[in-house]
Order: sequence, then structure tokens, then C-alpha cells
Amino acid sequence: MVSLASAQNEIDVQLTSGLTQDDGARVLDALAYVEPWYRGKAVITGQDAFDFSRGAAATLAQLNTDADSRIACLLFELTVLDPKEAEGIGARFGQDIADLVGGIRQLMRLHEQTFTPKEITSGKHAAQQAAQHMETLRKMLLAMATDMRVVLVRLASRVTTLRYFAEIKLENERTERYARETMDLYAPLANRLGIWQLKWELEDLSFRFLEPATYKRIARMLEEKRIERESFVEGAISRLKSELAEAGIKAEVYGRPKHIFSIWNKMRGKSLDFSELHDVRAFRVIVDDVKTCYAVLGLVHNIWTPIPEEFDDYISRPKSNGYQSLHTVVVAEDGRALEVQIRTHEMHRFAEYGVAAHWRYKESGGSNFAAQKYDEKIAFLRQLLAWKTEVADAVVEQEDAQREWVEKLKQTSLDDRIYVLTPQARVIELPSGATPIDFAYHLHTDVGHRCRGARVDGVMVPLNTPLKNGQTVEIITARGSAAVGPSRDWLSPGYVVSARTRSKVRAWFNAIEQQETLSHGRAMVEKTLQREGKTAINLEELAHKLGFSKLDDLFLAVGKEEFSLRNVEHVLHADDEKAKAPPSQEAVLPNKSRASSVSQGAKSGVLVVGTEGLLTQLARCCKPAPPDEIIGFITRGKGVSIHRANCKNLAQIRKNALERVIPTTWGESGKDTVYPVDIFILASDRQGLLRDITEIFSREKINVIGVSTQSARGQAKMSFTAEISSTAQLLKALAVIREVKGVLEVQRQ
Repeated sequence: MVSLASAQNEIDVQLTSGLTQDDGARVLDALAYVEPWYRGKAVITGQDAFDFSRGAAATLAQLNTDADSRIACLLFELTVLDPKEAEGIGARFGQDIADLVGGIRQLMRLHEQTFTPKEITSGKHAAQQAAQHMETLRKMLLAMATDMRVVLVRLASRVTTLRYFAEIKLENERTERYARETMDLYAPLANRLGIWQLKWELEDLSFRFLEPATYKRIARMLEEKRIERESFVEGAISRLKSELAEAGIKAEVYGRPKHIFSIWNKMRGKSLDFSELHDVRAFRVIVDDVKTCYAVLGLVHNIWTPIPEEFDDYISRPKSNGYQSLHTVVVAEDGRALEVQIRTHEMHRFAEYGVAAHWRYKESGGSNFAAQKYDEKIAFLRQLLAWKTEVADAVVEQEDAQREWVEKLKQTSLDDRIYVLTPQARVIELPSGATPIDFAYHLHTDVGHRCRGARVDGVMVPLNTPLKNGQTVEIITARGSAAVGPSRDWLSPGYVVSARTRSKVRAWFNAIEQQETLSHGRAMVEKTLQREGKTAINLEELAHKLGFSKLDDLFLAVGKEEFSLRNVEHVLHADDEKAKAPPSQEAVLPNKSRASSVSQGAKSGVLVVGTEGLLTQLARCCKPAPPDEIIGFITRGKGVSIHRANCKNLAQIRKNALERVIPTTWGESGKDTVYPVDIFILASDRQGLLRDITEIFSREKINVIGVSTQSARGQAKMSFTAEISSTAQLLKALAVIREVKGVLEVQRQ
């Protein structure tokens, strides 16, 4: 009876270590509360529920966590064993603890969803995809924990489970899965959070189940020399402390034990035998400044013989991630190697909690802006955890400090993303506030287009419901092509968050609108042909005559009202006149010069009515081009100047010399005939604007022969002189230019 009471008292002391008397009483009250519910019952791993909860809480006590964390750890198994009793946790222990228990339970469910989906376990990039999947799971675990103490409880519960497996020597498929999950997910998390006690134990226990033969071999080699090795390191530390004291150097010296998994990692990575490892025996020296680092180094090299090739000065030449320290390996009098690390307190803090610290190069993670921001948040959390450890020993204002620590942990948010799961347990990363519509389009554009409903954790929800971390989302899709297509409501606020989703929805409606415009344009052209009695005409040839490379381009231009149907009528009438015209005189009189009936200006497609052999030129003031309505003006000595009928200069000429104005019309242009026109563009100035516009001219096969640009107050004024084959070609180009980003106005001058 005495031994049982003594053991119970030892457990009580362990569970309440570092707490005030009142907080310790609260923890013991929770322990007494759960004992009758847990006795005789087992958790999912087979371990006694009371032993499991008490063991996990004791692990949290070793990490100097607050009372609420330990109480929540004791209580959370109630949510599994007796859900009804769990509903009263808030009333019995307070809402804060009830919230903690709920967060822990949510995180525990992740265990059932962390296997790698079959869809990414095969194929060319399977290993890379699996690693990315596990990294997303790590982020998901942290993102799900709105209170970071939940993560600590999860790590403590996992190490308790693995200790139980090791104690009963259980080795089967379940232990292997737990070990693999721990090695891939939980050990790296403990590493990132700087919880070294758990990180090392999680790795060693997992390694024990994943590589049992290797683990036992290394453990046997370590055990054979353990007492001797520990004695040697303690002796070396004692000697160095004595020498430091004599030299008046203030320093912290402590052993740096090497764990089994770490030993195996180094043996494998550097192809070393166990006997060749120098850092199995190692210690670390922490001093106040850089100068003292080198003073200690000299002292160490004076006491023991250094191995030159094993010396690394990461203070004068820091690693790329910013890590700084002196590393040296020395040989003691008996010939055994000893590794020594020397650094300042600031270097040590950076190595343990810095943004680019230990975990970054240990896990070989990528380096980009997003990763850096995430690292900064991780570093802040690690500093919070370290700070809690430091203040735990303070007596003055301990309660206030602990309360501040808890508040900071509760307010720390590591990510502005959320992580949800497909029914197949594939993790999907989405922006915070994302809805089932965002989820659907992330899976596949066609899934988004067919989305008609969603189930979240098995319950039907509206499509504008914001998703939360850890939820399982299932999309209900429509069948049949007739039912495909998003709703215009999805572009309203609250339905989608992702810019990628919004662009896909807009693209759908843009395509629909373009099809409607195409159909409308086709109907208008066909109606015109019916009115003109030309339904048998080849539409492709008609489009080419009007300057369009494709028939659909003609229909779109007409449908958008960017191209007048009068141009279609003009071409049809021109074809009729050409068909009715008598055989040309050249055909009857082959020896007669063509210049006698066609003016020299015909090379530009201009015929002067009622005259022969007149020289023609296109007026520079208005630069006419087919099918513009044109008028001729007989100049003095330069032939006939061709103006657009609405030319302002021509209006003045008619007032002063009406007798010299003569009717003109366009003739049939040659294949390579072009006409110069002036184009004015007003746009918001930006880089690449001129390039984007000139690319359109090039694409439309329009040659630019003159460019003038001016930029003032953020606006660009651009004038182009371009050679076109017809006005239709120009109108098409102007329509495309209007769609260029930043263009405010575009017109022919």
C-alpha cells in the first residue's frame, strides 16, 4: 500500500510540476474526474485509456505547458469513449478547456486521413507528389489548430502511443503505419517547433519500428559503450569548465547526445562506419560574444589535439541559410574523438529559432517568398514556445507571464490558407474563406462547370459556404452536356474567393457571349443576303473580299456592330456592276494602251468618272481607303486629288472652286494595293503598351510606316500611319486594339 501511495504521489508531482498550487489542484481534479470513466477501457491502440491520458499529460508537463493544456489532454478521450459526458466539459471545466478539447479531437481525426491517396502513389513523379502531399498535411495540421497548444497535445499523445508499442514490443502493420506517419508528419513538426525532446524521441521510436534490425544493431553498439562514453563526455566537460574558469571565461557547457536515428542518418549520408563517427561524443559551448568564441576555440585546441580537416568556421563564413558556429573535432589523450560546437547566445537562438534555421537545411525545403513568410511564422511560434520554457522558472509574476503566453499562442495564426480533403483523403490547399465552388474548380475546370451542390463532412451545404480546415468536401455534379455551366450568381460577392476560379467562370460566360454574338452576326449577314437575293453566294469568298481571314471574324464584327452591313451591300452591288459591264476595250482592241481608258491612278484602285488618262493621288489630309465614299478635286499640275467625301478640306474647296470637283469611285484594287491611314490611340501609359499594339498590327498583316508617341501624366497619346488593303481590315484591327489593357480610345483620324 505504501508503494502504491508513493507511486501515486510521484505521478501527482509530475503532472503538476511547474504550476501554481491552484493550477496543480485543477489538474489533479481533472485526473480524478476521468479515472472512473477510463478505468477498464482502452483507446484505439489498445492501451488503457487512463494510462494513455496520464502519460500524455505527463509529457506535456515535461514541456512546461500550462494547466489548461494538461487538463484538456486528460479529458479529450472522453469525446470518444462517452460523447454525452464530453458535452458537459464546458460547464464543468470552463469553455476555454472545452474549446481546447474540441480542437484536439478535430486534430486526432486527421490520423484517419493522413495516408497517401492511391492517385499519387504511382507514376513518373510519385515520390515528389507524395513528399508534397505530406508537406501539405503538415501545414494542414498547424492550420487546423487555431490554438497552438492543440499541436503540443497531439505530439504528446503520439509519443505516448509509440512508447506503449515499444513497451509491449508490438510489431505489426499498425505500428509500421503509425511509425511512418510519425516520421513523415509529426517528427518534422516537432523539429520545426523546436521541441527537441519530442522530436528526438519520435524519430528514435519510429525508426525502431520501421528498421528494427538496424535500430537494434546501433542500439547494441551504443549500449556497449554508453557508460564509458557518458563518463568520457562528463570528464571532458568538467575539464573544460575548469580551464574556462581559470581563464575567466563565462560560458555554458553541456553535452549534445546523439540519438539512434541521427546516428543512422549520418552513417548512411556520409557512408561512415559507426567507429568513424566523431560526434557520438559531443558537447556545445555557449558564450557571450564572437571574440570569446575564438578564445574558447584556442583553449579547446590547447587542451586536446585538433583534427584540421574536421574544423569548420561558420562564423566568418556563415552557411547560406545564415547559420553561424564554430565546429571542431579534437582527439583526447586516449585517442578518442570528441566534437565541440562553440557559438554565442545570439547564434544559438538563430540556429534554434531563426527563420532559415535548422529544419530548413535538414529537410532540404524550397526557398521562395511564400516559404520565407511561412518560416517567419514558424520561427515566431518557436520563440513563443522557448519563451514559455524560460519564464516557467520565474517566481515573480509567473501567473501573469503564463497568461500572456497562452493568449499569444491562441492568437498566433500560421497560415492564410485552408486545407480541406477530398473523399479520397487528398489534401487541397485553398485561400482562406474559399467555398465549395473554389474547391470544385481547383479539382478540375469541368468539375467546376458541372458543380450543382456540395456535401461538407457528409452534410449538404449552400455553395457559398466558407470552408474550414480539415473538412471533407464532396462535389455533386450535373450529368449531360445540357446541364453544364456555372451560374452568373457565382460572380457575385461571397460565392468565390480564388481569382483563378473567378477567371474560369468569366471565361465560360465570355465564350457563351461570343457564341451568341457570332450567331447574331450570322443571322444579320444572312438576312442581308436574302434581302439582296444573294443567298447562293460563297460566304467564305465574301468574308475575304471584306478583308476578313475567316468567316467567323466577319460574323463577330457584324454581331458586335463594329462592321456595317452597308459594306456587305457595297461588295454585292460592285459584283453586280462588274457582271453587267460590257467587254472592256482592251479585250476588243488588244493593241490599244490600257492607259487610254483607265487612269494611272487605277494602281491605287481609283477611277475618275467621265475622264481618261488622268493622274490621281490620295489626299494626305484624310487618307481615303476603300470602301470610303470619295470625291475628286482637279489640282493645278498634279492631276486629281482624291478626298473622302466627309473631308473638312474638301468642304472648303467646294465653296471656293466647285467647278473643279468631279465624281470618282473606287475601281478594282490589285492584289498588293494598300492605302495609308492615320490611327490615333489614347491609353493609360504602362510598360509593354507599344509592344502589345504593334503585335496586333503584325497579326492583322498591317504594315506600320510611321509612329509617334507622347506620354504625360500617366497617359500615352500614340499616332500610327499604317498601310491597309480596305477599311474592313482597319475596323477589325481597331476592334482588337480596343481590348488591349489600358486603351481608352482608338480611332481613325
